[in-house]
Amino acid sequence: MPKPNTLLRAPAPATPALSWYGSWPANKPSRWLKAFRRKGELLPASLLPIQFKNPKDLGTGKVLVASRGLGDPRFVGTVILLVHYDGNGVVGLFLNRRTDVPLSQVLDLKAAKDRSDPVYIGGPMKPSAAFALFQSSAKIEKAENIFGGVYLISDKGLFEKTISARPDPNVFHVYLGYAGWTQDQLRTEVQLGAWFVFPADTATIFNSDPDALWLQMIRKTELRLAKTEPFVEISQPVELF
Repeated sequence: MPKPNTLLRAPAPATPALSWYGSWPANKPSRWLKAFRRKGELLPASLLPIQFKNPKDLGTGKVLVASRGLGDPRFVGTVILLVHYDGNGVVGLFLNRRTDVPLSQVLDLKAAKDRSDPVYIGGPMKPSAAFALFQSSAKIEKAENIFGGVYLISDKGLFEKTISARPDPNVFHVYLGYAGWTQDQLRTEVQLGAWFVFPADTATIFNSDPDALWLQMIRKTELRLAKTEPFVEISQPVELF
């Protein structure tokens, strides 16, 4: 498995590269989800669409879309690509947390010194760990194929090589940090109705307007549900308090 590398510039201190997931902590279980379960304020299971409640849909290359009822401030309004999923843990990257900070200011790589494309926040865990998603028609050695022609890059040498080739920023995004779960933890969150689960596509991964991505996807999902279950009120957020 690839190893995420610390490529963040000072003042953040460099930390050793760690093994892919086994050494990395998962997100702390959310008190918001506990409230969700305790108060039972989900839509009835019979009224939830299959992709909303079925943990079997989870896996590498799937996209999580936060439900309106997910009140955890770390994940409100997020769209997440799962880039690793097995018994050792689950790793995802936020797709819609673009910053105003250019690569040249955060990546300690010679090839990145003139890159003005923005960095993305990948998640709340290990913000000094850098990852990249890159769409390529050719197979990329040492990169993890996520789906189709989309690859995950976390090897420092491969980062340097890829950026030196001046990839199009429309198909090359860099992320700092990640979101992590155990399999059971994420499955429980899906069962509780915290996430919609969908297959990934390049239009979602490299969306030109990431700030609007969550709203676009949640509206599309609700419209689909409304057509299936026209008598279900889904436009209001679930109150977690």
